[in-house]
Amino acid sequence: MTETANKISEIFEQYLDYYSVQVRRKETVHGMRSIISSLNLYLKKSNIVLFKISIEQVDNFLALHNKNYATATCRVNRSYLREFLKYFYRNGYIKKNLAPLVKSPPEFARSKPPKFLRPKEVEKLFSSLDLCVPKDIRTYATMHLAYYLGLRPKEISMITLNDISFRQKEIFIQTRKNCSPAHLPLPDDTIKAITAYIVGGRPKSKHRTLFLQLVPPYKPVNINNDVTYHIRDCMRKNNLSATTYWLRHSYAQNLLESGASIYAIKEMMGHKTIESTRRYLSIHINLMREIILDETL
Repeated sequence: MTETANKISEIFEQYLDYYSVQVRRKETVHGMRSIISSLNLYLKKSNIVLFKISIEQVDNFLALHNKNYATATCRVNRSYLREFLKYFYRNGYIKKNLAPLVKSPPEFARSKPPKFLRPKEVEKLFSSLDLCVPKDIRTYATMHLAYYLGLRPKEISMITLNDISFRQKEIFIQTRKNCSPAHLPLPDDTIKAITAYIVGGRPKSKHRTLFLQLVPPYKPVNINNDVTYHIRDCMRKNNLSATTYWLRHSYAQNLLESGASIYAIKEMMGHKTIESTRRYLSIHINLMREIILDETL
C-alpha cells in the first residue's frame, strides 16, 4: 500500500512539474496544486485507488471540494481537474479519458440574479459608523470603494497610496479578475472618505498599502478577509443578512439605472466575460417590478 501511495504522490509531483512549465503563472500553478492535493487527500481517506478512479468518484470529490466555493471558482476547479485527468489518460495511467465527463452539476442558484442593497439600506450602513473611531473610518472608506466603484474586497485591500491621484480624481486598480488594469474615476465623497482615513485613521507606517491593520506593527490588511470581515460586521450590526459583494452588485445596478451599456458595465466591473455582466440585467428588471408594485400599493 505504501509503495502504491508513493507512486501516486510521484505522479502528482511529476504532473505539477509538467504543468508549471506549461503555464508558468504562479497563481494558476498554486490553484492546480491546491486541487491536486485535495484530490490526493480524498483518495487516501476514501481508500480509492487513483488508477481505478471512476467519474462518479470524481464527481463526488468535486461536490465535496467545491461546496463552499462561489460558482466561478467551482468552474476553475473543474477546469484544473480536467487538465489533470487528460494528462493522466494520455500517459496511460487510466484506460478511459474522464476529462470530457467532468461537467457542471445542475445549479438552481445560477438562474437567480445577484443580490443588492436598496438605497435606504446603504444609507443606514454608512450612517451607522462612528467617524471618530479609526476602525470605523477605515470601514467607511472601504465601503465607499465597494459601493461607488464596485471593487472586490481583494482589489480594495491591494490598493496602494501610489495608486491614488487626488489631483486627477482617479484610482488605478492594478490587479483585476479580467487581468486588465484600470483607471477609475473617484467620486468626491469617496475622495473625502479616503482622505479622512489617511488623516484620521491610518497609522504611520513605511508600508505603501492604503489600508493597514489596526494593531502594531500595522501591516497591510489581509487580502483574503480583513475588508470582508469588517464590512460584514457593520451589516450584522444593522440587521442586514448580506455580504460585502452586495455593495458591488448595487454598484452594477446603479450603472444600469444610469443607462450605461452592458459593455461599459463589463469594463467598470472588471468582468472576464460578458455573460457575468448579463446576470445583472435580471436585477434591473426585478427591481423595476418591485418599485412599480410598491408605488401602486
